[in-house]
Amino acid sequence: MASRRVHAALAAVVALGLAGTAAASLWWPDPAPAPRQPVVYVLGDSFTTGIRGLTSQQAYAGQAARMLGWRVVIGGRPGSGFAWPGPSGRRFDALFTEQFAWRPAPDMMLVSGGHNDVLSPMRQVRRRAVELMGRIQMRWPGTHVVLMGPTWGRDVGRKALRVRDTIRAAAADARVPFIDPIGGRWFTGNRKKGTGNAVRYVRADGIHPNVEGNRYMARRLIAELRTLGLDRPVRGRPPSPAPTAGAGAPTPLLVSRGPVTRGRRGPWCYGRLRRAS
Repeated sequence: MASRRVHAALAAVVALGLAGTAAASLWWPDPAPAPRQPVVYVLGDSFTTGIRGLTSQQAYAGQAARMLGWRVVIGGRPGSGFAWPGPSGRRFDALFTEQFAWRPAPDMMLVSGGHNDVLSPMRQVRRRAVELMGRIQMRWPGTHVVLMGPTWGRDVGRKALRVRDTIRAAAADARVPFIDPIGGRWFTGNRKKGTGNAVRYVRADGIHPNVEGNRYMARRLIAELRTLGLDRPVRGRPPSPAPTAGAGAPTPLLVSRGPVTRGRRGPWCYGRLRRAS
């Protein structure tokens, strides 16, 4: 009789445990999956890869990747351009082949440059930029491609504007979005003269942004990408432009997620027909 009572008590305990587990599953759903991290490749010159004393993680693309939670690969070479090979002897098309073309398709590729093309024929700059955009689109159908024009850490002259206009025309030819830091006046004034926001954001070379300037650049880039609907791109999915001002949409929280890869660093970037540092 005693053994029967023990068995009955054990059965009751097991039943209560199973009932508790079932109730817990009803009231405590499985946690939501982690947000998807877009894969973004960025190709550029020293503004993108970093220069002496400033790593690619500290440069604008690395900063933007942390703010938006991208998984990013940063490549390129200081001093290179669409038509200008720079000290490495490699234009952007060769760097794309070496550093990116063999990789799996990303959600988006951003190509940023033109600073070093001031010494190149503009027809060649435009042709090579269009060809590179076409190569990227053919290599990875469905990948979003964005072209960003040159950024000078000071007010610019005719030569810089001519390069900007050429690259903007190339973006129109290739039918890809164009981001225009010069037109948006991301940097103003002249550090050496103590004018504009260059005093705060630009290095002593008068051309490249400092660490704070790169954070500022990253925020400006993010604002442009949100307008295009590409701050969180998904390969094969159309962009989702942000609501216009006044629509009442909340501003997404910027979250830092993980490290980014480093591009090769170096001291070269042409600005106003000279080496920067």
